[in-house]
Amino acid sequence: MDNNTELILIRITGLDRPGLTASITEILSKYDVTILDIGQADIHSTLSLGILFKSRESDSGNIMKELLFKASALGINIRFQPVSVEEYEEWVGMQGKNRYILTLLGRKLSARQIAAVTGIMAEQGLNIDAIKRLTGRIPLDERKASVRACIELSVRGTPRNREEMQQKLMKLSSELEMDFSFQQDNMYRRMRRLICFDMDSTLIQTECIDELAERAGVGEQVKAITERAMRGEIDFIESFTERVALLKGLDESVMKDIAEKLPITEGVERLMFVLKRYGYKIAILSGGFTYFGNYLKDKFGIDYVYANELEIVNGKLTGRYVGDVVDGKRKAELLRLIAQVERVDIAQTIAVGDGANDLPMLSIAGLGIAFHAKPKVVANAKQSINTIGLDGVLYFLGFKDSYLEERGKL
Repeated sequence: MDNNTELILIRITGLDRPGLTASITEILSKYDVTILDIGQADIHSTLSLGILFKSRESDSGNIMKELLFKASALGINIRFQPVSVEEYEEWVGMQGKNRYILTLLGRKLSARQIAAVTGIMAEQGLNIDAIKRLTGRIPLDERKASVRACIELSVRGTPRNREEMQQKLMKLSSELEMDFSFQQDNMYRRMRRLICFDMDSTLIQTECIDELAERAGVGEQVKAITERAMRGEIDFIESFTERVALLKGLDESVMKDIAEKLPITEGVERLMFVLKRYGYKIAILSGGFTYFGNYLKDKFGIDYVYANELEIVNGKLTGRYVGDVVDGKRKAELLRLIAQVERVDIAQTIAVGDGANDLPMLSIAGLGIAFHAKPKVVANAKQSINTIGLDGVLYFLGFKDSYLEERGKL
């Protein structure tokens, strides 16, 4: 930069109104300045606008004078700050630093929660570049069931200790009743294309095998085995075989009745509508049963279902299953397989589940989310949702309520 040019940062605050930014930039355009950086935010109709520009030194006095007159006429505040070449070069040099997106989500967000999380960011040497709200305007009545709050922080730098940071965020998540997601802000995050769900206790608020067991009169026996399997205390395939054997003799018609009464998890309808609308491929990878998976497939337009098939002879369950069991290892294999078929990079995939047998697919997916999960699963997952419904996944993908509502009643 030659000695005849100057770098100036202007900061404008005040009541927002149509044409305000146009008025300011129109003055700058008269002097043929170069805009080096610009950012604008609007909070409750209050504008905050920053512009860093390069101008001829001979013009800077007239530029500032015209801007001050315009600010007075518009009833806004304007401040000027000269920027040295050294400061500017240092700012440009930060461009190569890692950028992350930290998403905070809950029924409500408090100053205490935000202070605790941003304190951890500061400890880790990370700088917050921007903060935006993803959820719609929050009603004052917090008792409303659908109330939720989500903010997204754009963070720059490299964490001093990523594992320690993750543990502290998880501890806060539990103590302060909020969910979080910490993702690298790269092209894969903005181009997710395949999402794989567990079914039982994820898409639906029950375990289908428990429902079948209740009808067969072996509810307590099966439920005890299910709980031990989901906690990872016993081998899934062995426990699955034992539970299915207890269903022997149950009439096939019972499955239809259960399917029609499945309790769908909060937020599933909204989530599926948005995912389909924006072209995501959707899969169910379940240790449950194909009958119920196919019911959900038809209901929501899901693309793939891989689950376990119960053997039926003469309209009765035989107590056996057909084919290989879909366990944790198989879920991860299927996620990779579907990604290959759909020509999707593994980094563009999402996996959502609640049980120990979901951990393999959660760990290999580009974004693995534990949903209202068992403690062991939450402890091993990088992201979790415990405070709201399944549509919370949308916020981790960067969707904003106002953007979605323009495109359908969601």
